[in-house]
Amino acid sequence: MRILISNDDGIDSQGIAALAEELKKIGDIIVIAPRTEQSAVGHAITMKIPLRITEYYKNGDFFGYAIEGTPADCIKIGIRNILKTPPDIVISGINHGSNAAINIIYSGTVSAAREAAIMDVPAIAVSVTSHEAKDFRFAAKVTAKLAQQVLKHGLPNGTLLNVNVPDVPEEKISGMLLTQQGKSKWDDIYEERCDPYGKKYYWLTGNLVETDKVLETDQFAIKNNYVSVTPIHFDLTDYKTYNSMKSWQIENLLNHD
Repeated sequence: MRILISNDDGIDSQGIAALAEELKKIGDIIVIAPRTEQSAVGHAITMKIPLRITEYYKNGDFFGYAIEGTPADCIKIGIRNILKTPPDIVISGINHGSNAAINIIYSGTVSAAREAAIMDVPAIAVSVTSHEAKDFRFAAKVTAKLAQQVLKHGLPNGTLLNVNVPDVPEEKISGMLLTQQGKSKWDDIYEERCDPYGKKYYWLTGNLVETDKVLETDQFAIKNNYVSVTPIHFDLTDYKTYNSMKSWQIENLLNHD
């Protein structure tokens, strides 16, 4: 099994180190990740700025390739330029903080996996549900088991798995659930502040508005200490509205009277 590992927290993050250590047990890994943190950049790609690739070492040993770009950049240039053949699977993470419900849209971690899915490579995005997480070993074990299932059963082209692991001791995990993307979202607040020179600036804060109340949704599942596994894809078409809008007869709107 050839595994390409990436993330959005940067190549020197604790999460990616734990993931690489665990996945070495089940396959040949290569790490291609952003040189610096790229949280919440979504599916941005770099244009009109050179992308530089640097070999990255930890404790004197080669760890992977650091890219001066976004998570999606890492997957694109990794598969197209660094690797001689496409990987069997791409795994993005382990992210600090959950990527559930509406947060999926903003996530660089999920976008790295989504880019792999666009390139017809099976992919998993994995997150631990706290920005203060210290132990990623259980999440890494979960990811390794899921990776083996993905390679055994396959995923439809364009589909990836979004995994969220509660940041609690393993013995407090309630189980693992197949879930749907929830609708909980952040109520964003831009706090007005002043710098040391008296000039105003704004700092993004906010509160999570939790609207999901059933275990079949990712946000409610992780709130109840379940590992959430959500299959998602990049087709954003609202098919219910698409079918209802057929009665509008849009194709006739530009006809001359």
